[in-house]
Amino acid sequence: MNTLRKFYIFKESDETENKVYLSGELDLFAAPELAATVETLVADEDRALVLDLRELKYIDSTGIGILVSMLKARAGMKRPFHIQHIPNHIRRLLDLTGVGRYLTGSFNTNTQLKREESL
Repeated sequence: MNTLRKFYIFKESDETENKVYLSGELDLFAAPELAATVETLVADEDRALVLDLRELKYIDSTGIGILVSMLKARAGMKRPFHIQHIPNHIRRLLDLTGVGRYLTGSFNTNTQLKREESL
């Protein structure tokens, strides 16, 4: 069977942040790859975690669930988590599902943590 890969992950790290670029379609089939890739990055307390979604074309409920799980883990650690460059069609879906307001900006202050707890 000849299948084309539809999801790509690129990572880069420096002294202050781990940055993850997502490209393509984040769906049920790609979600385990993302979860495995970010597991150690989410647990890294020494660096901010940044997701760049500028090249993300599609996300389903499984992918959204992983983003929420990352948010909750980072909030529980009281460590920074940022999502950058969310395409309009992805932002609209996140807003329609009610999680968009939790998945933008930095999540390392008490006020934002209290907002996150209501998920």
